[in-house]
Amino acid sequence: MKEGLHVAICGNIGCGKTTLAEMLSKHFHWKAEMESVEDNPYLADFYEDMKRWSFHLQVYFLNSRFNQIKRIRNNKTSTIQDRTIFEDAYIFADNLRESELMNKRDYECYLTLFKSMIEHVQAPDLLIYLKADIPKLVSQIEKRGRTYENAIRLDYLMNLNAKYEKWIGSYRDSKLITIDMNSTDFVHNHEDFAQIVNRIDVEINGLFS
Repeated sequence: MKEGLHVAICGNIGCGKTTLAEMLSKHFHWKAEMESVEDNPYLADFYEDMKRWSFHLQVYFLNSRFNQIKRIRNNKTSTIQDRTIFEDAYIFADNLRESELMNKRDYECYLTLFKSMIEHVQAPDLLIYLKADIPKLVSQIEKRGRTYENAIRLDYLMNLNAKYEKWIGSYRDSKLITIDMNSTDFVHNHEDFAQIVNRIDVEINGLFS
């Protein structure tokens, strides 16, 4: 397998990105770049008052993700990344602006930062999209029991899902695997996980054979 492979997992809140990233990291012996959640100083405040904290949260995530990308570029070790910098802008920030949870001034400032960063960013070699309907997302969010996530609204998740479908539908920047999480349980079903691994192997071999 080629050194320096960059694989990223994308998908809505609660779809299983972090768990799959951890499992694939262990299986393939890849370095894992995980999303900054537990140590994020804005996340709990954001879910309590989205309009007040949306800009702060998105800038924090943007900076964190850009630093991940710099580490990935400078590291010859293959890496799996939990969520991409593209989602930060095209899904989450865009949704906040459209929902009027981020004002125009803050959104334009955010986009200026994003556009400056994106000039130095390459798409991952392989993108894995975890697709899940709202009932599945809600069930997973409830299972992991993060208190601050109790404030997540259904319409917020629905809007994010719609944006993911639109983005993925036009995604052409790299190889793409879509996994239907409504009918997949890679944690408890070994065959489901093995099938994901096989699909990744096929795409990687196609990239670097």
